Amino acid sequence: MGADAVDAIWDDWNDAVNMTAEELERWLATPESHGVGDKSAGSESTGHRSGRRIVRLLRADRADLGEDDAAHMRKVVGYVRRHLAQRPDGDVTDTPWRYSLMNWGHDPLKD
Repeated sequence: MGADAVDAIWDDWNDAVNMTAEELERWLATPESHGVGDKSAGSESTGHRSGRRIVRLLRADRADLGEDDAAHMRKVVGYVRRHLAQRPDGDVTDTPWRYSLMNWGHDPLKD
């Protein structure tokens, strides 16, 4: 059952997550990464916590991913799509909008 769920989201996941595990891991170590996002659940933002999980998913073998992984992949795809629809005007290079997306594995400047 897990493989079917992963298969169903796989292409959308690969479209949404355009950073490699190495790129995302480096990004998550920056002060900019730690400085954005909803921190109501503690000192680490929801996006930053998600980014750490995305790194693990990117490094995992597809065959080893299960239902819970597919659910997180769907969450990531939904977040990236919603956030991209809210793109601010002007240069987004050094904006919280971009930094938040990068925490979720998507760098809009790579498009």
